[in-house]
Amino acid sequence: MTAMTGSTELSIRLRRAAFNRALAEADLAAIGPVLAPNAVLVAGTDSAVITGRKAQLQAWKREFAAPSRMVYVRMPETIVVSPIEPIALEHGKWRGMSSTSGEEVTSGDYTAKWRKVGEDWVIEAEIFLTLA
Repeated sequence: MTAMTGSTELSIRLRRAAFNRALAEADLAAIGPVLAPNAVLVAGTDSAVITGRKAQLQAWKREFAAPSRMVYVRMPETIVVSPIEPIALEHGKWRGMSSTSGEEVTSGDYTAKWRKVGEDWVIEAEIFLTLA
């Protein structure tokens, strides 16, 4: 692993940690900057497609307003950095816990595509697979 690859991986892992924190704290203002304007999310169970930062923030706003909402965490396992473009692919596990009991309700695998825009890495796409 080159120094550049290592620093890119660390940057992406830090952005993912910030995103997880924002989800846990229901912090829409912190979620927005991690998403590309045209970010796409494909949900794990029904493959619903949410296109665009604005649409994702609306979906999170609805989720955060639910009395017994889910708290989702993404846990990156590998990050593959392109040697020719400012892009990377993150693979990992995700889980959803009840905000009231803290119990795991659902989980699975995910892949996220990141792109460096200016100084920041942003999520361009996420695809989730529900396994439990």
